[in-house]
Amino acid sequence: MKLSRAASWFLLAFGVWTWFIWVSFVRNLWKNGSGLAFDTAGDPTAYFWVHLTLAVTSFLLGTAVGVIGLRGVLALRRGSRSGAEDGAA
Repeated sequence: MKLSRAASWFLLAFGVWTWFIWVSFVRNLWKNGSGLAFDTAGDPTAYFWVHLTLAVTSFLLGTAVGVIGLRGVLALRRGSRSGAEDGAA
């Protein structure tokens, strides 16, 4: 299956965006002082574990989507390079 240039770049951008957003979220979750993420003893709450699980899942899915997009972009570049070489010969 061949992805279009637009689809490949979209998937790659989505993977990068996912990492940017969720790294920021986890950083804010870790520093949370409202009492939602950590109880008074400093132990993680259910809120913390649920949101950390969401973040890790999003990291994994964002990575998979980004890798698919990156492979599509690289395949398009290889195809355009080999097409240019074939036309020059």
